[in-house]
Amino acid sequence: MGARSVSPHHCPGPFMLFAPQVVSGSRHEPGYCAFYDECGRNPSVGGSLIPPIVPCLNYSPARVLGPEHYQELKKVCPMLDRGEGQTTACCSVKQLKSLERSLMMSKALLNRCPSCADNFGHFHCISTCSPNQSVTINVTRTANITSQGTVREAVVAYQAYLSTSFADKAFDSCKSVRIPSTGGLAIGTMCGRYGSALCTPQRWYDFQGDSSNGLAPLDIDFRLIPEGVTGAVPAGIVPYNGTALGCNEKTPTGGEVCSCQDCQASCPVLPPPPALPAPFTIGGVDAFLLFLLSPYILRNIMGLFSKKRKVKGEVNNWNDETERLIHPSEVTCIDRNSLVAQEFLGSWFQAWGTLIASHPFKVLLASAVVVGAFATGLMYIELTTDPVQLWSAPDSRARKEKDMHDKYFDPFFRTNQLILTAPGRPSYIYDSLIFGKQNFSGIISKDLILELLKLQTRIQVLTKPYPVHYPLHSSPLSFKDITDLKMSCMADYGAPVFPFLAVGGYESKSKYFLWSPGCRQWGTLIATHPLMCCWHSYRSLEDEINRTTAEDIPIFMISYAVIFVYISVALGEYTSFSRILVDSKFLVGLGGILVVGCSVLASMGFYAWIGIPSSLIILQVVPFLVLAVGADNIFIFVLEYQRDARRPNEKREEQIGRVLGNVAPSMLLCSVSESVCFFLGALSTMPAVRSFALYAALAVVLDFVLQMTAFVALLSLDCKRQDRNRCEVVCCITVKTPAPSKPNEGFLLPIMRKYYAPVLLHPVTRVIVMVVFITMLMSSIYLMLHVTVGLDQELAMPKGSYMLEYFKYLYAYFEVGVPTYFVTTKGFDFSKVMGMNAVCSSVGCDPFSLTQKIQYASEYPQRSYLAVPANSWVDDFIDWLNPGSGCCRLYTEGPDEGKFCNASECEYKVPDRKAICVLRIQETHSTLLRPNVTQFNRFLPDFLGNRPDLKCPKGGLGAYDKAVVRDENGEIIATRFMAYHTALTTSREFTAALKTARELAHNITLTMRKINDTPPDFEVFPYTVTYVFYEQYLTIVSEGVFIISLCLLPTFVVCCLLLGMDVRSGTLNLLTIIMITVDTVGVMTLWGIDYNAVALINLVTAVGISVEFVSHMTRSFALSIQPTHIERAKEATATMGSAVFAGVAMTNLPGIVVLAFAKAQLIQIFFFRLNLVITLLGLAHGLIFLPVLLSYFGTFVSVCVSTNRLDNHKRF
Repeated sequence: MGARSVSPHHCPGPFMLFAPQVVSGSRHEPGYCAFYDECGRNPSVGGSLIPPIVPCLNYSPARVLGPEHYQELKKVCPMLDRGEGQTTACCSVKQLKSLERSLMMSKALLNRCPSCADNFGHFHCISTCSPNQSVTINVTRTANITSQGTVREAVVAYQAYLSTSFADKAFDSCKSVRIPSTGGLAIGTMCGRYGSALCTPQRWYDFQGDSSNGLAPLDIDFRLIPEGVTGAVPAGIVPYNGTALGCNEKTPTGGEVCSCQDCQASCPVLPPPPALPAPFTIGGVDAFLLFLLSPYILRNIMGLFSKKRKVKGEVNNWNDETERLIHPSEVTCIDRNSLVAQEFLGSWFQAWGTLIASHPFKVLLASAVVVGAFATGLMYIELTTDPVQLWSAPDSRARKEKDMHDKYFDPFFRTNQLILTAPGRPSYIYDSLIFGKQNFSGIISKDLILELLKLQTRIQVLTKPYPVHYPLHSSPLSFKDITDLKMSCMADYGAPVFPFLAVGGYESKSKYFLWSPGCRQWGTLIATHPLMCCWHSYRSLEDEINRTTAEDIPIFMISYAVIFVYISVALGEYTSFSRILVDSKFLVGLGGILVVGCSVLASMGFYAWIGIPSSLIILQVVPFLVLAVGADNIFIFVLEYQRDARRPNEKREEQIGRVLGNVAPSMLLCSVSESVCFFLGALSTMPAVRSFALYAALAVVLDFVLQMTAFVALLSLDCKRQDRNRCEVVCCITVKTPAPSKPNEGFLLPIMRKYYAPVLLHPVTRVIVMVVFITMLMSSIYLMLHVTVGLDQELAMPKGSYMLEYFKYLYAYFEVGVPTYFVTTKGFDFSKVMGMNAVCSSVGCDPFSLTQKIQYASEYPQRSYLAVPANSWVDDFIDWLNPGSGCCRLYTEGPDEGKFCNASECEYKVPDRKAICVLRIQETHSTLLRPNVTQFNRFLPDFLGNRPDLKCPKGGLGAYDKAVVRDENGEIIATRFMAYHTALTTSREFTAALKTARELAHNITLTMRKINDTPPDFEVFPYTVTYVFYEQYLTIVSEGVFIISLCLLPTFVVCCLLLGMDVRSGTLNLLTIIMITVDTVGVMTLWGIDYNAVALINLVTAVGISVEFVSHMTRSFALSIQPTHIERAKEATATMGSAVFAGVAMTNLPGIVVLAFAKAQLIQIFFFRLNLVITLLGLAHGLIFLPVLLSYFGTFVSVCVSTNRLDNHKRF
């Protein structure tokens, strides 16, 4: 770059001495040279990347070229060709060969755009070989160089004059040329400290003429002169104003126009992506909201014009009309079958209860044996903690793509990141001679840089032998460090470290980002460091979740303890102070808790036996769910028993059996509904949801079975103890105070019967309740459409976690997001010309190739979420094969004949190992260089194993050696092309990035399948480490609707069947549960609870808990024989409502409130908030809305009940 004459001898040259001197005057005449031939090395240039060979001062006429000389000039500088025998020049053959070699290093990056490469070499040819050389350059400094006893005057500095029009056009043709391996711009490597963003034509040429850049052998002062300006030009000098090619023009030698990726002018005219659809509004108001409000609006409008005649004393309220009892002769066949079913369930459970109560110890022993047998499976339990296995199905697309990527390429594992900042350290102003006053962050002050260097050294010790990106020892891609340190600008692994990966927050405070393959000792290492450090490893997220889950286990234990204390206290009768220890139900409450625990353990043990893994979420949620369901059944059973009076001559065991016969069908209704609901929920594709549903379903079934056996036996023993007035726990103590003769209704039932039910079912209250709850439903439907889908990573972290600080800095300062790979599967033939052109993006490639389409997408980062275009091994391989790059060389003689020769080797170090490039441009109608199939397969391994350096920057080692996978036959079976996402911060952005990447990959797949011989199953798919976590959010809404709908179905079917085909009761039951679920999602939107897999598990749980709030009430109303709807609703609200309130609401609420003190935000949001919402909404709908709904639309007196009551009346 900028070298005028560089010797082909890259090995040490002869001994030289020099004496510099300033040229006092120069002659400038057309047809004359200013210098000619080579004088030797320039000793004033040290540390050069190539030998700094300088020309000899020689004012003489231009030479007519001989045949060999002419052919060399025609090859290197074709713009100077005037025909054989007619061409003159000011350079020797040695100079031409040196010029060719020096230009080769820069052209290796520019050859992908022929017009750019032509323009780049154009002026260097003019200043070195033009026959009018003396009118273009002005020699300003020479030196006497003594070489092998001969003293010669050499040129060591000169001025070069060219017009701004030529310079601007040449710069414009090169400014967009990309480096496929990095996605960056080649001009950034040729502009020194300015980089591509601040590069201008003047700065571009200045860097080329700076001998400190490691490439220029002497100092060249480029003077860019506007047309018509003569004052700044020495006499006789004429600024060169030749023709520079545009990047969309062919070269005179037949080079094709540059590709779209390297030249905006070559891009086809593409329409911008369509605008996102605007929300449908009417008059600026959401149309869906207006649709929901339209019934209210219509009702009010009609009310303005309708006239209602009110007659005093005339009341038409059919809900208050007395219903006629049905005579047995009116009972239909279906009704008789329903009656048989009801009688069968009641009598069977009555007989069962009597039997169990009569043999309590045998039943408890048998229950313990069965539970123990199931629980032994816990020895084989497997806890799944890997988020991938929890939330991504093995047969999901993302898992299959991840498995394929990890099979062929290195997986994303053990990647660590360390972010450092210096809060409170003041910034300072640096007055740069080049950039002016610049505001620098305090983190790059000298003392902190030294501290950072020490930390980096310590990290190096921990991370050996893994490669690490260290920002202090490397910088963005450049040929040489332009500071006085003269260090290499490449990382230890041979590739550059880019600014968007090394530092961030250019606008404010800089942060250093250090990447490492993993050291879990970082937490200890940085704890005492003066810089503020936050770090992240590949498994940090999983470790923090597991750690906080373990820390919050005591919170769950306290929650269960609070529930246990409440159950034990609330089940007691407490008729007098002296009988407190007799009438308490401490052991019964403990037994109920043990029944729940045993059912959960048995369920877990059973699934462990058959190999279905568990998870921490099952340990946290399933006991809570089963406890809520089981406590309700316990309260219903125990309260019904306490309110019942033993009949004459009836044994205690018979009474327990009769009470169980009354309430067990209701318990069966809820348990069957819930278990079927959860078993259907196991159809989910998400492993965590599926395993939760299976564990919960079996636990509910086992809980019901144990309640019908062990708990009945335990209650029988407790009743016998109570009959004998023995104290609980210390049964040897007997209390003399007799038990009351009347059944104890407790505290809650009288209040519900006397105050709550009459107020609730007052005509005015009923209307208000219906309006409020219907409004809630409509509002929740609207809010449900705006719920946020996803789970942001920081929500999974506990408050105070070091990861929260990491996420804060990551989102604030990171310039790009995660890398994403576009992976190709087996079947595409890259070795054919059509195959290469369908992938590459350089000259001659398909304008809609794989990499070009990714480039188009990256131009709209707000829509595509792609920040950096994809790299391309195909492009770099084609450039590597180009003879002009000097990369593809083979030994032509000696013992290694035919083997690959690295470009960095000295060509003449071993005389019998002279290496030349054996690949030439194919003899086709096109001048484009493309290898044939044999050459492709022959040289691809050499390219992938060639480490890039300044002699050959296109080597594939490091950038592509792991990007191409070949089988034993040399066929490419997988490749990948790496791009970068934009900085993604929310689940919505991660999900949208996945969706758009898949759409882009599908579009590319369809195009590449059109290439001949490409199989129809060939595919291009995107992959990055986050896709497997966020794929669920593409379908979680539809899957959630499907799963919840499946869960709702059995609540309707079972209710209808167990209530004697009562479709109306089943419909009202289903409607109320749907309202609870919809309202829950609506409140989630208001309270900032995102919808995700954890929320879906809780919504499935909500359906199960809602069954407890609703189904008992519906059955109680359906079986009531009160004369009116309102009276039946009052009876159901007082009797069953009090049990539901005490058993479900008051059991859940204390335990839920305790969860508010958990450290994990995940528990606070999805267990405390969401379960609190579910419980309160279930309570409101079950005890407020449902009684009113039943009073309006409930079924009439059941045929089965009325007939049964008539028969009982005749019998007694």
